[in-house]
Amino acid sequence: MKDSFPKALSFVLSWEGGYSNDPDDAGGETYKGIARKKNPQWPGWEFVDKEDFTTADKEIESFYKGNYWNMCACDDLPYPLDMVVFDTAVNMGVGRALSFKETDWKDYLIRKISFYADISKKGNNIKFLRGWINRSIALWKTIRKEVI
Repeated sequence: MKDSFPKALSFVLSWEGGYSNDPDDAGGETYKGIARKKNPQWPGWEFVDKEDFTTADKEIESFYKGNYWNMCACDDLPYPLDMVVFDTAVNMGVGRALSFKETDWKDYLIRKISFYADISKKGNNIKFLRGWINRSIALWKTIRKEVI
């Protein structure tokens, strides 16, 4: 496993929170960023339903590694681009993360923020824009401490 995966996962989980079921969120019911309607077979749901969050948390790392980090081939990307692509995949989906072709992590983050601005005009997404922007800024600040 690449050294940056634990750091990337820690960052993502700091933003994904715990349990949520916001009716305005297209992801619907989620636990630590895992949407039930997109991932109904995730083994952690059994424990979330029982409010056994400690056991559910044991399923988190392998889920994110297999469904996002590996699907985006983040082990093949340089740091910190790997971390930015991973966060994007978790927040926007693997397909969207891979559609951004920028190879510089700063350009990639700008593209990500631009996409957020575009989708904020649809439905009730405007209520999420500030959080999306703050998440992107926090990612920039996290990386900046190490590479700039």
